[in-house]
Amino acid sequence: QVQLVESGGGLVQAGGSLRLSCAASGRTFSSYAMGWFRQAPGKERESVAAISWSGLTKYYVDSVKGRFTISRDNAKNTVYLQMNSLKPEDTAVYYCAAAPGPVSLGEDRYDYWGQGTQVTVSS
Repeated sequence: QVQLVESGGGLVQAGGSLRLSCAASGRTFSSYAMGWFRQAPGKERESVAAISWSGLTKYYVDSVKGRFTISRDNAKNTVYLQMNSLKPEDTAVYYCAAAPGPVSLGEDRYDYWGQGTQVTVSS
């Protein structure tokens, strides 16, 4: 069982930056691939980025490549999402999730989900 708690969301102007954190409970955090997903109002949840248990493999959706960076610190049971050059279209609730297997952007691979943190980017 893994419990996830996101933090770091907020209101930022376009072009600004935010860093999201996701703290995980459980002794097996380092064995899970981790992902960030987001859901904008009136839209389906979409993948954003994913990272392997080792941190060596990272995937990004095209719309955030070059702007967002996913990382993890297994000693702190925490995964991060550094978001730079934010755009109004990045406005969404951001969720972190844990997958007991290979890293993937596929939402169906993730078994554990946090409650989400709101990110709002003003124009």
